[in-house]
Amino acid sequence: MFGAIVSGRPVYTESQPVSPTSVAFALPAAPAFSHIVVFLLPGASLPADTGAAVYVQLPGSTDFKLLGAIANEKQSAIFKINNTGASLNAGLDDAMTDEGAPSTGADVIITLGISVEPAAQIATALASLKSTAQPSTGLELARAQAQSGAVASPVTTKILAQRIIRNAFNFLASFGSETVPLKAFQEWWKKFEAKVERDPGFLERDEQG
Repeated sequence: MFGAIVSGRPVYTESQPVSPTSVAFALPAAPAFSHIVVFLLPGASLPADTGAAVYVQLPGSTDFKLLGAIANEKQSAIFKINNTGASLNAGLDDAMTDEGAPSTGADVIITLGISVEPAAQIATALASLKSTAQPSTGLELARAQAQSGAVASPVTTKILAQRIIRNAFNFLASFGSETVPLKAFQEWWKKFEAKVERDPGFLERDEQG
């Protein structure tokens, strides 16, 4: 159902099933790369109201990092694997220096995971990812507090998530239907992302809507 492209390499179309709704691609870490294209194969489509979340697991790590998502309305996307230089080099160095038979860069694997998930779940995860990717938010808030002399209570991840979900619910409820099309989630995401760009700290404030 899915394919992947790393510049200079053959197209990857053969994946390993992980669960009924997820697959994984094993990508050699060498030669090094920083961008990858993920796409739906021709003729393939996702179930209604779902998307395909894209994750990456770097060498030496057991965690999968969310990169983004594709959907029927956006069947391909280019993802940047951020801040991987040190991790990839460390993985290659470890592979080269382990005791036993020598390893090559081809033995060090980056795992690309693709999971079919509800569109609402993906939208919330992407919104959370976007909010945590704003490094200046906390600093700007601290500066504002220092200037005003006020001390605000820290906003926890749980509260941020609740506010993101409330923002999405209020927007989607305006459609007046229990069945909300995937396009509506995409519309919400665009508006939410634009608002984050205009005012990165708005989630720090208890605003309705």
